[in-house]
Amino acid sequence: MANSSLSKKTSTEAAAAPLQRISLISIVAPAVGWLIPGAGHLIQKRWIRGLLLMASIVTMFVLGVLMDGRIYRPNGGDILDILGFVGDVGAGGLYIVSLARDMGQDLIAHATADYGSKYIIVAGLLNFISVADAYHIAIGKKS
Repeated sequence: MANSSLSKKTSTEAAAAPLQRISLISIVAPAVGWLIPGAGHLIQKRWIRGLLLMASIVTMFVLGVLMDGRIYRPNGGDILDILGFVGDVGAGGLYIVSLARDMGQDLIAHATADYGSKYIIVAGLLNFISVADAYHIAIGKKS
């Protein structure tokens, strides 16, 4: 019986531990990191990682746009369109600017445009991973 109460206490303490580490930087870093790819690391003085992520994500997104890739808009249609939108919206500010400038709305007329669409989606997904990494660094779970 003593083991049972000990394990409950340990699991309760473990569940409460992350709440104690929440700080302003753990909220700001992921938000800024989503809006500006790599910036979540830069504000935490992770210069090399932040610059590499920024260069990778921006380059992939720009290459996708230059290949006439499609940028998905929010809609309730086809499941593949919804998944494409989720991937694209991960690019944060790049996605917002591209929608404001009405980029990526042409019909895909050649194979490279389809590759461009995939580049844009992967750039957004990589930014989601970057945001999660910035959060884990901010809460001290990762160095």
